[in-house]
Amino acid sequence: MHCPSCNAVVPAGSNQCPECGTHIESDPTVIFFPLSDHPGLTAEQASDLAGVQGFALVVERGPRAGMTFVLPAGSTTVGRHPESDIFLDDITVSRHHCRFVAGDAELMIEDSGSTNGTYVNGDRVDRVGLEPGDEVLIGRFHLIVARGDG
Repeated sequence: MHCPSCNAVVPAGSNQCPECGTHIESDPTVIFFPLSDHPGLTAEQASDLAGVQGFALVVERGPRAGMTFVLPAGSTTVGRHPESDIFLDDITVSRHHCRFVAGDAELMIEDSGSTNGTYVNGDRVDRVGLEPGDEVLIGRFHLIVARGDG
């Protein structure tokens, strides 16, 4: 395995990069796509993401660029709180920032009263439905909504 920050080799089972100290995710819902192999998603590609079942969020820009978070059915919390389902450790993210609610055919995002707000396609939102290709901004994290082909 390679570190998503510095690309150093990380020993199997390790939760920290030996070179730069970056915390390595061990959650099975996180997939890493190296940026050289994943330059960005078009709306068409976001509608049919290979190897993923259901909805996912692809980090396009910002910290953790290149990572994909697979969203299970039901509610997924996002924030700077360590117990968030998707932990985004950056000061621009509120401790309890927002949550995604995934169903079989739909995905919603709901802001949790965050300080800096949650944005979808450039508009600040409280609650809105999402489609593959939509861009979600949470702090400095630019995420693209994707749907799997599985």
